[in-house]
Amino acid sequence: MFSTSDTIVAIATPAGRGGLGVVRISGPAAAPVAGELAGREEPFRPRYATFATITPAAGDAASAVGDQVVITFFPTPHSYTGEDVVEVSAHGSPVVLSSLLRRAIDAGARLAEPGEFTLRAFLNGKLDLIQAEAVADLIDAVTPLQARVAFDQLEGTLTGAITAIEGDLFDVIAKLEASLDFPDEGYHFVGSEEAGAALASLGDRIDRLLGESARGRLIREGAQVAIVGAPNVGKSSLFNALLNANRAIVTAVAGTTRDLVTERADLGGLSLALIDTAGVRETSDPVEREGVARTRDALRVADLVLVVLDGSREMGDEDRGILAETAHLPRVVVLNKSDLKGSGIFSIAQGVLGLNWSATSTQAGPGVEPFAENAPQHRESRLGRSGKDPRPLFSVSAQTGAGLDDLIAGVAEALSTGGIEFRDQPAVSNVRHTALLARARGALARATEALEGQVSEEFPLLDLQEAAHALQEITGRRTSDDLLRHIFERFCIGK
Repeated sequence: MFSTSDTIVAIATPAGRGGLGVVRISGPAAAPVAGELAGREEPFRPRYATFATITPAAGDAASAVGDQVVITFFPTPHSYTGEDVVEVSAHGSPVVLSSLLRRAIDAGARLAEPGEFTLRAFLNGKLDLIQAEAVADLIDAVTPLQARVAFDQLEGTLTGAITAIEGDLFDVIAKLEASLDFPDEGYHFVGSEEAGAALASLGDRIDRLLGESARGRLIREGAQVAIVGAPNVGKSSLFNALLNANRAIVTAVAGTTRDLVTERADLGGLSLALIDTAGVRETSDPVEREGVARTRDALRVADLVLVVLDGSREMGDEDRGILAETAHLPRVVVLNKSDLKGSGIFSIAQGVLGLNWSATSTQAGPGVEPFAENAPQHRESRLGRSGKDPRPLFSVSAQTGAGLDDLIAGVAEALSTGGIEFRDQPAVSNVRHTALLARARGALARATEALEGQVSEEFPLLDLQEAAHALQEITGRRTSDDLLRHIFERFCIGK
């Protein structure tokens, strides 16, 4: 584990040029190190921006760089880390910032390890472990929804929910232990029925957190969406339209896409890895055949499949084969080329998906709108189900953009099975939290069974202690150095 008695320094802003760059110093010698940088003996005024000039150092070419900076001193305990912290705001030149870093090290500071500032904040009680992990998630967020979930956890919404469960669990444990401590006197501070009812309530609260964990993980980690279909149905055009960029090559030649093309996109607030694949068909071309094999590999790992069909023509054998191959997968069927006239839509709807259609619908292009109550049931996605079957088919035009907004909403619904307001329910988005909550839930279930068996209090107490320990590991009240190192080493340096 890192030493916490020395003074650390790091560049806190991203690599590259910018208007401003920040060098952060934390530890008992933070102020003296900053004073040596600025050539200043007078103490810095707490929480006050002090203008200073860093003069070039003599003798060392790497340190012979000066700058005009603003130095802000945050004395312990009123700082991010809970220690003395100094932030030096300089011009955002890599040369200038590297020089300041080198000179701070020469003045007695040590280069910080990844996440060491936040680790010190955790060790000094400024953050719990959930909030510390939320800091990394907030930095890594690429969609507004990811940032919102991370910020909610940073504010302590999830911590509050778990702490409340732990507190009520401790009350049950205390009563059972008190009953166990006075067996000869015949004291029973809680009956088995009362304890069982309390544990049932605690189990329900954990179940509610676990029930939203699949969606929370989807938002935090994103998902893979594979776009598949026969050649020339417009897969690459749809891929580019969803990205709003010409990322994939589009031509009228069948089999243009030979390999997987993957790009990240923010669709409906979710960070999705969109995968454009080779057209699925029988071919003698060895390169194209390898592309088709990779398409099938992508199908096996995708969280959702967009099956693209050409809605301007009748369905062919290749289309039928792809629909049959993906029937057991979480999928959305996309009828592309709705800007062209054709008769393929109705044969697809009636012959393959078994939907009742409104022949008078006037949605984009030929216009289709399935009746939700007649939609077929699909295999449950590993990302969870809310009981609502998502709309399975959309009519779009990758050329004009018609219907894309509906498709994006449908993709989000198919993945997350409905919207969720995370401020109404603390979001569990971290797999570590989910695993520990599941462990606590299992221990509660075993304790309930023991109470129903009318056994001595010591037996359910063992399981209740295990549940309490699992909850404490989530917030960091009980944790190991190895776990802390594993969590914080993924942070960026300077945070």
